[in-house]
Formats: sequence, C-alpha cells, structure tokens
Amino acid sequence: MFLTIIIAFASLIILIIIHELGHFITAKKFGVKVEEFGLGYPPRLFGKKIGETLYSINLLPFGGFVKIYGQEEPVDHPRSFSNRPIYQRALIILGGVISFWIVSVILLTVVTALGQPTIVEDSEDHNLVNPKVQILAVDSNSPAERAGLESGDIIKELKFSGQSFKTDKVKQIQEFVQKHKGREIILKIQRGKRVFDVSLTPRLSPPQGEGPIGVSLVRTALKSYPWYQAPVKGITATGELTLTILKGWGMVISSLVRGRGMPPGAELGGPIKIINYSTRAWGLGLNYFLVFIAVISVALAIVNILPIPALDGGWFLFLLLEKLRGKPLNQKIIQNVSTFFFFLLITLLILVTIKDIRDVF
Repeated sequence: MFLTIIIAFASLIILIIIHELGHFITAKKFGVKVEEFGLGYPPRLFGKKIGETLYSINLLPFGGFVKIYGQEEPVDHPRSFSNRPIYQRALIILGGVISFWIVSVILLTVVTALGQPTIVEDSEDHNLVNPKVQILAVDSNSPAERAGLESGDIIKELKFSGQSFKTDKVKQIQEFVQKHKGREIILKIQRGKRVFDVSLTPRLSPPQGEGPIGVSLVRTALKSYPWYQAPVKGITATGELTLTILKGWGMVISSLVRGRGMPPGAELGGPIKIINYSTRAWGLGLNYFLVFIAVISVALAIVNILPIPALDGGWFLFLLLEKLRGKPLNQKIIQNVSTFFFFLLITLLILVTIKDIRDVF
C-alpha cells in the first residue's frame, strides 16, 4: 500500500515537472534565456550550473519551476522574454499546457496497444478482456451512499438469503435489485485491491430519475488495437477525454448557477483525493492507472488554460490584452493581480486538502 501511494504521488509530481519542461523547451527553442530549472520548491538543497541555466533540487517535493529571464520583470535584452514577439511569448506560456495533452496522447497510445478500459454494451462479448460492472455515480441520500459505495467500485457478486449471483452485465444486476426491493441484499465490492461485502436495502419507491439503490452502472472491459492504430486512437481518445471533462464541468457550473448544488457523482478534490483515486486505479491494473493519469493530465491542461491570473491562461490573457491595446500592460498591475489570485488559489487548495483529509481518512 505504501509503495502504491509513493507511485501515485511520484506520478503527479512528474506531471507537474513535465509541465515546467514544456515552458523550458519552448523558451530554449526561441533563444530565451532560462535562468533556473528547479525540481521541487525552495529552499534549495543542491544546484549545478550547466551553460547559462542553474539546475536545482529543492526541499519541497511538490513539482518544479522554471525561471525565465525577463518574464517577471521586463528586461531590455535580446534574449529576454519581454523582448520577444507576442506569438513567441504566447507559445512559451502555452508550452506547459500543451505538454499535458502530449502526455495524455502518449499514455493513451500505450494503453490502446496494451488494452484500453472501455465502456461496452451487455450484448458485446467479442475480444473483451476482464469485463465487469462498475459504479459510475452514486446518488445523494441513497442506500448506496449510506452503505459507503463510491464511483469506480466494481460489483463482483450479489447475495440474497444465502444464495449468490455473479454477472458482468448491467441489466442482470438491475433485474436482481428490482426483484429484491425492500429486502436486504449483500454486494461483494472490489475497490482497488480490496474486496469486501456491503449490505443495503433497495428502495421500494426511489425518487424520480433514481434507481432502487441509487447508482449509475456501466459495463467496462479492456479492448486492444494493433500498434499501427494505437497513435491515432491515442489522439482521438485525448480529444474525446477533453470534451468529456469540459461537458462535465459545464454540467457542474450549470447546476450550481441554478442553485441545485453539485450534481450526483460530482465532487471537488485536491492532491490528497487524486492520490487516493490513483492508488485505487493502480489496484485495478496498469492500464487503468495510465488512463487515470491521462485524465488528470487533461484536467490539469484545462485548469491551467483558464484565463485566471497566476495560471498559464492568465499570462496568455495578459498577452492578448497587450496585443489588443498595442502596448504592454502596467507590470505592477499584472504582479498585484497575479499575487492576489495566487494566494486565492493557495487558500482554495488548502481548504480542499482539509476536506480531502476529512473525507479520505
């Protein structure tokens, strides 16, 4: 378990380092001086200057950073970030975001060749590896939520009155639950590497739009493709994943604006929860773990491209405003706004982390 947590934590850190590497590579490509490339955050433990760049290892192991000459403070120098054309500065800023999508394409290409976790129909049985029924979402105040079921859980077996029933078909599970409404049943659940029993009683009269136990179910399996098709599948899967995440966020925002609260299955999570779900994905197998990391990579890309000061999208917004105005923005205003939003994001991260610790532990 401890090793699994280390692997999950290291994967998240590597994603952040690759993000910074995207800024580093594009800056070097355009001849902009990079003063420092750091692993972790200061205080500095060790540093070595190679060429003009200081490569450092720092105490706090939560990612990395790139210090680009002339980005924070304009410098009148040929190799300064501030003296580069807007399109070059924009590409340097977006280099980190693009790297997240590239990582997703690579991971999903590998997964497609090995065997991609895919939602399949009950009627589909050809070339499937390890078909199973998983919980996609859990409704609030439902028997499933009260029993502690969570999205991602696998239903291995159902029991009633000493008799057990195994299936990998969604419809058969739904029929079993309908047949035993109002009577206690036992579900054998797999969560990561853990397998345990859960007791609950399906509702006789569930709310409109919900089932007797209050879960949305999907049938999943591994499907592989020839190596020559894998890269194309990796690209299309990343595009589909991006659209799916955007649609999901759109539903959450719409629900919140309408005063309906968070939709069923939606939740706000930070690093602790990400690592928790990463360990579960690892327990399901390498394929599922790589898909989960690809999902996180795409989600981080979308977050970073939002036009929020202190994020890459905020820097891109400032460059766009500079282009529209025909002259640079006041640097002091940029710094003050970025600092304000930075502390706002840190505060949000702390609050979410506290919530994660309470939920997970």
